[in-house]
Amino acid sequence: MAIDRIFVAGAGLMGHGIAQAAAAIGKRVVLYEPDASRARSGRKRIAGNLERAVSKGRLSDADRAATMERIEATDDDARVREADLVIEAVFEDLGVKTRLWRELDGLAPAATIFATNTSSISIDRLAAAVSSTRRARFVGMHFFSPVPVMPLVELIRGAATSDETEAVVRALAAEMAKQVIVSADRPGFIVNRILMPFLAEAMRAYEEGVGSAGDIDTGARIGLNHPMGPLELADFIGLDVCLGIMRVLHEDFGQPHFAPPDVLVRLVDEGYLGQKTGRGFHTYPRG
Repeated sequence: MAIDRIFVAGAGLMGHGIAQAAAAIGKRVVLYEPDASRARSGRKRIAGNLERAVSKGRLSDADRAATMERIEATDDDARVREADLVIEAVFEDLGVKTRLWRELDGLAPAATIFATNTSSISIDRLAAAVSSTRRARFVGMHFFSPVPVMPLVELIRGAATSDETEAVVRALAAEMAKQVIVSADRPGFIVNRILMPFLAEAMRAYEEGVGSAGDIDTGARIGLNHPMGPLELADFIGLDVCLGIMRVLHEDFGQPHFAPPDVLVRLVDEGYLGQKTGRGFHTYPRG
């Protein structure tokens, strides 16, 4: 099955990155948010990304213009009727995602493939929101941020996912120059099951006064040869996103090392979500 038209649901950090990566390889992309201003904001972020790439000599202005021409922002979910593939990248919450999938399932053509960018929630739990006839075409396709740069996709099959659906996802990932790893449908999949306990332990060390945020991150960068420290990585991902993933892991596994640290819960409750709000474990310039 050829994928030419992609409907990306969610224009935030992951959604706009997925839309950019798809448009860059020639796909027609509809970037959807129920709030039109948020959809336009996502498209504007893509424009900024591409303009910076041009200024640094990594992209021609003609390619920038062609990529932007392929991306349309909309608040009309009925545009899913045109899609060969839907990629969902909304907030990591089971209720939010299942409501969206139920809605889109009633609008999309029968042949349209549904891919969720969930980073932790069971594919079968999400697929339960769509009709039984759709479930063979429902799959996990987990990208990593920043999507245009990170060359990895986790592919997660549900119990009903067909071989053809997996082949379509693999082909699209290959077009995007991304390596595919396959995970069983278990909470957190491969990467976040490894990553989140590491981030949580760094947060607990900070909470207990073992070291400053700067020293904890420096220790990981130099001592562990990591490109980013765990606290700055959590700020980059979004503390609300980290909290959501940790809650899923803790609820499903019940093991204490998956539990969200109190400091993370407190920061999120206070609205300090990391880079996107200008403050998390570190502070960041706004704008």
